[in-house]
Amino acid sequence: MEKLSSLKPAFIKPHGTITAANSSYMTDGATAALIMTEDFALANGYKPKAYLRDYMYVSQDPKDQLLLSPAYVIPKLLDKAGLQLKDIDVFEIHEAFAGQVLANIKAMDSDYFCTENMKRSGKFGRVPLDKLNLWGGSLSIGHPFGATGVRLAIHSAHRLKEEKGQYAVIAACAAGGHGVGMLVEAYGK
Repeated sequence: MEKLSSLKPAFIKPHGTITAANSSYMTDGATAALIMTEDFALANGYKPKAYLRDYMYVSQDPKDQLLLSPAYVIPKLLDKAGLQLKDIDVFEIHEAFAGQVLANIKAMDSDYFCTENMKRSGKFGRVPLDKLNLWGGSLSIGHPFGATGVRLAIHSAHRLKEEKGQYAVIAACAAGGHGVGMLVEAYGK
């Protein structure tokens, strides 16, 4: 703990809070995913892992909402699907920084943020931490650019099977205030 607390801030020096200890690190990595219809998969001998039920892209002003895409996309995606937070068994949220994912969780559970920024009638709710990134997220296993999205999808599909859940939500922010959300459903549920 002494060594971690001595790390210098990466931004806004000398008073910043983002250090190498609470940031995702760049790693080597590669991924591949086969996305196809269920009929094609079964006809060609593939065993599906999960259904990609829906996806959505969002964007915000990067000046003051750069890494808040999960807070915007999760409520919109679930509203579109007619689902609520309690219906989701698995959450996989890309963590650029520890503070970033915590800020998104707090924003969705804030009356002020949801009313003022998202034009909702009140707060959306709190993502349950006991369902979030249980097999490790970008902070613990790294962030291979170009591979993180598929890693999130594969973790979601495998967690749904292992944890006997039905729905997973994936959310990630991207450069310039962009973000993506996906709704994944367990195969065979």
